[in-house]
Amino acid sequence: MYLPTHSSTSVIGRLAVVPLLLALFSGGANAAQAVGVSPWGKDDEIGRLNLITPATRAAILARVNGDQAYDLSVEYFVGMPSWQAAGDPSYQMWMTHTPNGNQIADPMGVGEPMNRHVSYSGSAVSMYTHMGTHIDALNHFGLDGKIWNGFTAAEHLGDRGWNVTGAEKLPPIIGRGVLIDIAAAKGVQMLADNYRVTRQDLRDALSQQQVKLEEGDVVLIRTGRMRDYANAQAYMNNAPGLGLDAAKFLIEEGGAMLVGADNLSFEAFPAEVSDNYVPVHTYLLAQQGAPILELVNLEALSRDRVYQFAFIGASLKFRGADAAPMRPIALPID
Repeated sequence: MYLPTHSSTSVIGRLAVVPLLLALFSGGANAAQAVGVSPWGKDDEIGRLNLITPATRAAILARVNGDQAYDLSVEYFVGMPSWQAAGDPSYQMWMTHTPNGNQIADPMGVGEPMNRHVSYSGSAVSMYTHMGTHIDALNHFGLDGKIWNGFTAAEHLGDRGWNVTGAEKLPPIIGRGVLIDIAAAKGVQMLADNYRVTRQDLRDALSQQQVKLEEGDVVLIRTGRMRDYANAQAYMNNAPGLGLDAAKFLIEEGGAMLVGADNLSFEAFPAEVSDNYVPVHTYLLAQQGAPILELVNLEALSRDRVYQFAFIGASLKFRGADAAPMRPIALPID
């Protein structure tokens, strides 16, 4: 894989992109692993989001107190953190129409007086789907050509995306949200570079917060890395994140249906490469059917010590895509 030579991106690429890809595509590491088969049937494309039911939606919304609404999304801007080191496009925004430009070009043929009077502006954007606050769909990571529920790239991936498990299949997500503030539990503003969150870290933070996980929760992990979001190089470089055992705790012991964090990769690097190992992304998406939220802005929730809330979010319906932007909100509950 080519990595740019510019220092700011090559460092990010070596420390963040390469270990993940090596861990995923190493045949020895994946030899004894297999993708998950859905308990919700052979046609299931949303995995653990099947835990959302009319009863669970009604139950959590009935507890909303209405005192506050927290926006968990980041802003999108030119120069924001991105996976350019892996060859993916950065975020770009440009003007397609401006008030002065319309007077000169008259693109609609309405004449200079009308263009001057209307003062019309228009813009366009181009971006990689895995940037900004977004959700990873279940086709993002797999094993040996298969993804969640045994769907294969050979049968289901075409030139215009996947015809199964695309971002358009993700339902509106309404559930109990839980913030696990690892940084605060350790008494720091931000976890150290490359810090790997452990199962015990999660247990200790939940104990301090006096919160217990329940099946169907949306669990969001705060590392504190969001404090560097405005500085793309600092945000990307050596980010802390979850280890595999911690991810297993969230799903197998905690019952989470959706997990997320405030960093760009969710998991920590370098990857925990060993015999029979899979990356955290593969474990969650391909083996457990648990979508992942990344770049979730958890700073306000942490500041106000809001650890339980109604989580409400829906992604853009990018047909066949392996991720899509999301603007989730948190509503505190009684």
